[in-house]
Amino acid sequence: MIFLSPPYMSGKELEYIKKVFESNYIAPVGEFLDKFEKNICDYTKSKYAVAVSSGTSAIHLALRVLGVREGDYVLCSTFTFIGSVSPVLYQNAIPVFIDSNYKTWNLDPDLLELAINELHKKEIYPKALILTHIYGQPAEIDKILEICNKFNIYLIEDAAESLGATFNNKHTGTFGIAGVYSFNGNKIITTSGGGMLISNEKWVVEKARFYATQAKEDTLWYEHREVGYNYRLSNVLAGIGVAQLEMIEEKIEKRRKIFNLYKELLKDLNVEFMPELENARGNRWLTTLTFNDLDINPFEVVKRMQNIGIETRPLWKPMHLQPVFKNFIFYSNGVSQDIFNRGICLPSGHELTEDDLIFITNKLKSIIDGLNKKA
Repeated sequence: MIFLSPPYMSGKELEYIKKVFESNYIAPVGEFLDKFEKNICDYTKSKYAVAVSSGTSAIHLALRVLGVREGDYVLCSTFTFIGSVSPVLYQNAIPVFIDSNYKTWNLDPDLLELAINELHKKEIYPKALILTHIYGQPAEIDKILEICNKFNIYLIEDAAESLGATFNNKHTGTFGIAGVYSFNGNKIITTSGGGMLISNEKWVVEKARFYATQAKEDTLWYEHREVGYNYRLSNVLAGIGVAQLEMIEEKIEKRRKIFNLYKELLKDLNVEFMPELENARGNRWLTTLTFNDLDINPFEVVKRMQNIGIETRPLWKPMHLQPVFKNFIFYSNGVSQDIFNRGICLPSGHELTEDDLIFITNKLKSIIDGLNKKA
């Protein structure tokens, strides 16, 4: 089976895990946990970081720390994974979904400003925006940040898929008051499961760390004046993270090479690849494309590729189309639904060779040809 985005280990992960076991600090405290947080700060040029159990928990902590409460409105990218949005409901707040544009596939800044103005007319004043940099590609973060500042809205960057991606040579996750990374098993670096909350505001990370460790007060005994969560990453998994982060630039370079080779091998197909802004560097976590031929059903393509041992996937189904969010406000221009209806993700793992990509693209072309003849 050729998988979509399997983990790739350097070998140092076992070396660092061994050191963790020798120290006997296998709980959510220890040398490698501190080192992982410091190394993320050094790499992204952020000031503060706290390692947690997932990207989703990091978003939840950001909302809690920023004072998002029951009845508050939170603007959200609709074209994303549910983990970007479900923490809004954890806080009993109300998500408002904003559509994408074709320029980035990410949240549309013009539609964002229109939505805020329309909400203000209804005396609805959003408290925060959760902006996703989808598939490792930066959104138009300069415009979006300007809008958030104009309307006094907290910007939380969901950079779960975009560690290492930059806009104007600045890392995604470092523009807003809080940024989030994910280290799930299929991400560009992995700790098997885990996440990180970063900020240039010390109080944000300190309060997040407090909530992530069951909101234990600084007393000799266990004293709790607030409800917290068991959200901290273990020292064992942090050891894996330290080793993985050492390879991040190598991994981005390889993923970008994979993308470029796919683009060359599929240049004769009537497809469009996910765009990249001129002043941005995406990490190309996954190579994604859309079919311009409306007779091609991407879901059928995914099934047929799966049947021959090649894992592909549909693009994220937009949140406003999910039954669980059907009753929430959505500002639409039709872009995310169109992209979802026409797109797929291709295998993008670090160990793929040129021969692998030739094999994958030949099979894809054969399936497309078969579907065209059937049509």
